[in-house]
Amino acid sequence: MNGLAANMQRFWDRVGTRLKASFYLYLAALFTVVIVADSFIFNVTAKMRQSSFDLMIKNRLVVRPPDPDIVIVDINEASLAAMAVDYGRWPWPRQVMGEFLEQVEGQGPKAVVFDILFSDPDVYNPDSDAYFNEAVAATDNTFFPYLRLDPKDDRLSEVLPGQIPGVEPAPGQTGSGSPVAVVLPFFDAAMTSGRLGTHNIYPDMDGVTRKYTVRRDEGGWLFPSLPARVVEWLGVPVPEREDVLLNWRGRPFTYHYVSFSDVFFDLGRKERTRPQDEFTGKIVIIGSTAAGLFDVKPTPMDRMFPGVEILATATDNLKNGDYLREPDMRLVNFALALLIVWATAFAFYRNAGQETLDRLFGASQFLLIGVSYASINLMTAYVNLTGPVMIGVAYFSGARIYASAARKILEESAVASSVASEGDLYAALMLVRPGAGQDAAGDKAVSRMRRGLAKRLTQAKSVETLKGAQKGIWGLFEGVIVVSWTCPADDEAARARISDEAKAVEEEAARLWRAAGGRADALAFSFHESGIHGGDRAREGWASLFGDALKHTRGPGGTCGKGGRT
Repeated sequence: MNGLAANMQRFWDRVGTRLKASFYLYLAALFTVVIVADSFIFNVTAKMRQSSFDLMIKNRLVVRPPDPDIVIVDINEASLAAMAVDYGRWPWPRQVMGEFLEQVEGQGPKAVVFDILFSDPDVYNPDSDAYFNEAVAATDNTFFPYLRLDPKDDRLSEVLPGQIPGVEPAPGQTGSGSPVAVVLPFFDAAMTSGRLGTHNIYPDMDGVTRKYTVRRDEGGWLFPSLPARVVEWLGVPVPEREDVLLNWRGRPFTYHYVSFSDVFFDLGRKERTRPQDEFTGKIVIIGSTAAGLFDVKPTPMDRMFPGVEILATATDNLKNGDYLREPDMRLVNFALALLIVWATAFAFYRNAGQETLDRLFGASQFLLIGVSYASINLMTAYVNLTGPVMIGVAYFSGARIYASAARKILEESAVASSVASEGDLYAALMLVRPGAGQDAAGDKAVSRMRRGLAKRLTQAKSVETLKGAQKGIWGLFEGVIVVSWTCPADDEAARARISDEAKAVEEEAARLWRAAGGRADALAFSFHESGIHGGDRAREGWASLFGDALKHTRGPGGTCGKGGRT
């Protein structure tokens, strides 16, 4: 274990010695390649909007209310139980729907939309089917869904797209003559009316429904959705796009629901208790939330969201034109990602303070997230800035890990590397006092000098500033910059490099001191070197060397001896 620790220590010493602050620029260059590839080829970060979108849309402060003209007639568990006494289990005889439709039509609704697939005849009640067919034929505002099956089943179908009411060739297309697999309404009146649309729900790759189809282009044919047909029939322009990002109105059961059985039985009474204009001017959507009918889907608002309310939300969004727009942010995200990465890289490279870095980076990420959150609250748009945020966080995390490792291994490893080493070692210590008494440098000036020296040096194991918080004899070093080196005792080349760098410290420190406005004669240096033993005895050797440094250094208000060696 000790051998592994020593090898790791030496590895990081080499990495840190060679790269030092340049690591941040190399890492930024690597991230630049990733950003370019992602922005123009893979688009991975663009797809990462899902989790952030879900969190934001679910926790909005400003939520648009549901359209009051949309009413959901719910075939819920209570309706199934109440209707079973007279009409048996679901599905009920179609005459039930016929009677219901006739009574509701008497109140003058804008539209009656069935979210129920009437795909097969009731072979035991043909008269019931005929009754429902006649009731539908007497209306001009009823809408029915059909189901688009998996295209893999197209080879088994005999239905051509041109035979489906509402399906038209895409602009500039003639449409293929291949059949499509669909489940159409059984009733002639529904087919003849032409008021048909798909009620397929296409979730994202993670299984969550966030969008709803407006029209789907397949083989040069446009298959409109049921909400699009309803809205178009109402005279509202439908967007020329395949789907829309839903602007959810809230959690499940946000819309106005009424129980099917309650309405059905009340319509059959002589003395009605419900309002006689309950459905006047309304879009009446008939669907089911009964758990036994399994019409639920996961959405950002809830994992068990009623399918009929998804249809109602899509109808609401298209009717009012307030579905969420998604601006094309690829170039903006590309530029922001590069800006964040390189700005952060130069901040690390210039050795900005940790608190400053954390504060500025956190503020930039908060600003980007705030823009996305504000857009989804204040506009009918979702400005997706997830990509730059995620890339920025990834870069910052990598840089911060390296910075922490570098600080621990490269700046604080003089003693640690000695402990991890074996044999005799050479150790050197230089003290730089930037002024004393009235000429003492301020904390900011000392900090700038320390950062400047740390960037300039390649051999130093530690470049630290000692402050008055130090205890005991360390209090005598208050405000002193301490630079330390170590290498194998028999490595003459390394010792020569350390000697040269010690001279460079004096030159660089003098330049930084002058740049800070300090007097040349107020800057003092003291250099101390000694042989020490590696391993467990290393700490004793460094303590002895620091003790020698203490002997040649006066306390606060004094000076360090220039060029002193012990």
